[in-house]
Amino acid sequence: MTVSPPAGLEGRHLLGIEPLSVEEILRILDLAEEYVTLNRQAVKRTDTLAGLTQINMFFEASTRTQASFEIAGKRLGADVMNMAMQASSIRKGETLIDTATTLNAMHPDILVVRHPHSGAVNLLAQKVNCAVINAGDGRHEHPTQALLDALTIRREKGRLTRLTVAICGDIAHSRVARSNILLLGKLGNRIRLVGPRTLLPRGFAELGAEIHENMEEGLTGADVVMMLRLQKERMDGAFIPSVREYYHRWGLDAAKLAHAKPDAIVMHPGPMNRGVEIDGDLADDINRSVIREQVEMGVAVRMAVMDLLARRLRAGRAAGETG
Repeated sequence: MTVSPPAGLEGRHLLGIEPLSVEEILRILDLAEEYVTLNRQAVKRTDTLAGLTQINMFFEASTRTQASFEIAGKRLGADVMNMAMQASSIRKGETLIDTATTLNAMHPDILVVRHPHSGAVNLLAQKVNCAVINAGDGRHEHPTQALLDALTIRREKGRLTRLTVAICGDIAHSRVARSNILLLGKLGNRIRLVGPRTLLPRGFAELGAEIHENMEEGLTGADVVMMLRLQKERMDGAFIPSVREYYHRWGLDAAKLAHAKPDAIVMHPGPMNRGVEIDGDLADDINRSVIREQVEMGVAVRMAVMDLLARRLRAGRAAGETG
């Protein structure tokens, strides 16, 4: 399979959705469509990133995101290395700047970073000589998750504009929510945030989202229902009365989903807490749930992002060599 050669991205890194133009978002999604086709073939490997080194640095535990980036890099032909940061020199007191200095000496080409603190990935990007992809930083952003969600929505609904999208649950601690609000807002969609008052920060309303505390009200007429994981590890107080009460009022089940449009799709970034954010049977309902499709789209989107960043990287190096 031959992948078409669109231009790269304007920026050297992918640190968030905010800097991306609508044109760049669509460029990523269109290229990802081609990688969806490639990934469904018997031979899934290309030499797009041949000769380049990709390092995955996850300062937070992750299974699906790290695996998705690793598979994406290997299918593109990159040399991929996973650094176990939780057991590395960071535990011995090494600073992020020290890490950047060490990485520069290794001459990587693409650095994929997940970090528990907002802004840490941006700081690292300022100190290294390679392309950096934000795989999630604190409560700030998770750009590739929003992009894979967008690709899933476009494939399922046939468009990515003029949709009503309800994002439900733990908005306060969710970098996924922020990135999705930014991306879907750029493309002219109506966004509703639904959840308990304690998990609905006021700042998101300033991004143009509607705020609802009642699930039935928030889901009425929705085209897309995106559930979020209840992130207890980020909570330092009593944000919900109890897990049982949370599920009763804000967990998605068939009765609540009935308020959305009959063809509304159900999404979840994972990992899911069944019986907390979503009913298990509904999560597995192939007629409504696109959660498995999100995982598939994740590999294709990350392949597209790394491909486009590598094109810009190579073009920059060529200009530097000849300039």
